[in-house]
Amino acid sequence: MTKFSDLNLNPKVLKAINEAGYETPTPIQAGAIPSALEGKDVLGIAQTGTGKTASFTLPMITLLARGRARARMPRSLVLCPTRELAAQVAENFDTYTKHLKLTKALLIGGVSFKEQEALIDKGVDVLIATPGRLLDHFERGKLLLTGVQIMVVDEADRMLDMGFIPDIERIFSLTPFTRQTLFFSATMAPEIERITNTFLSAPARVEVARQATASETIEQAAVVFKASRKDREGTEKRRVLRALIDKEGDSCTNAIIFCNRKVDVDIVAKSLKKYGYDAAPIHGDLDQKQRMATLDGFREGKIRLLIASDVAARGLDVPSVSHVFNFDVPGHAEDYVHRIGRTGRAGREGKAFTIVVPRDEKNFDDVEALIQKQIPRLENPVKVAKPAPRAKPAEKVADAGAADKAPVEKKPARNARGANSDRPRQDDRRDDRRRKGGGRDNNVVGMGDHMPEFIALSFAERRAS
Repeated sequence: MTKFSDLNLNPKVLKAINEAGYETPTPIQAGAIPSALEGKDVLGIAQTGTGKTASFTLPMITLLARGRARARMPRSLVLCPTRELAAQVAENFDTYTKHLKLTKALLIGGVSFKEQEALIDKGVDVLIATPGRLLDHFERGKLLLTGVQIMVVDEADRMLDMGFIPDIERIFSLTPFTRQTLFFSATMAPEIERITNTFLSAPARVEVARQATASETIEQAAVVFKASRKDREGTEKRRVLRALIDKEGDSCTNAIIFCNRKVDVDIVAKSLKKYGYDAAPIHGDLDQKQRMATLDGFREGKIRLLIASDVAARGLDVPSVSHVFNFDVPGHAEDYVHRIGRTGRAGREGKAFTIVVPRDEKNFDDVEALIQKQIPRLENPVKVAKPAPRAKPAEKVADAGAADKAPVEKKPARNARGANSDRPRQDDRRDDRRRKGGGRDNNVVGMGDHMPEFIALSFAERRAS
């Protein structure tokens, strides 16, 4: 069995790895690290939770151990789709460079430009960034990418989903042609394959699992139900979610609950708090400091339930998540794999539950087609009360003595104007009153039958009079 000591890594890096408690590399690490150390381009394809981050951080640190950074010219560049993933990569560098004098800078949104510029001006060995913030610094003239020796694109398929591919192509064009490129993705969409063919040179392809497969250590299940009424669907889904959490009991030490929309993240979090659950939301609209504080609280066990949008579905390394609940079926089947990949990491066991309503059935069929297995169905833990049937009108029962009773006089039918047809119309009554001389005087003063003489005069005649 391969060990990290067999991979020709820097001795100081190996020391940091041992102190972190790791001895044996994962398959993606064992396949990618030797090729990266030889200076080859690498195309790594592996499902989430397989250790892709260390697959590029460890060889990068070893290659960068010799050399010195120059102001505004980073020696290496790591591109990540989200702030959280970029922050996690930065933490990995801190862990593995503790015995080396390498500098890094983290360029993400929600942080002051001045603080980031101060780090860049000093010169950094490793620049970790999201594409948008990186280009912002470049367009301000604060950053040069002509000194990049190693470039990493992490979670490339997520970059595609978030619309970053044009930015990635532009960033590639700003770096030297001689750079080494390490490209990692969980799936290989046609657009991503086109980029790899364009910007990678004879890459070593490392694929350790069938594309978009769920870990075998994750127990999956689904609850399919139909709400009693359409306007109660959200309320009843939240009731089902609470029942699933309660049913798992103490085995659910912590969990991530995924929603498709940010507004639903807030609603579900607020609802769980209302019913006494320890829950907190995280999504892209929250302040960066609040997001990081929430994640830290979840990692440290201070928060039991993390309600998240797909911003948290990729690359967030929380090793001991016991459960994942899909409050909504994701619109893209690949996102299901990444969501449930938050549990069952590093060989641990985990559970993933999905709530399916009628409108989600097509998307759920796509999920099962992608993972090539049927997800077991569970009985709804909540018996949703069906609406009581509407009472039928009492049937008229024939009265044996009806013939002896006096006939009921029928009410006169009403005409289209709402008046009884047997009664004279209001206009007719008014006309009768006028004909009899009652009511108002029949002589109308104004523009009716009589016109005052002065109106017939010309303007000049009226002025003279």
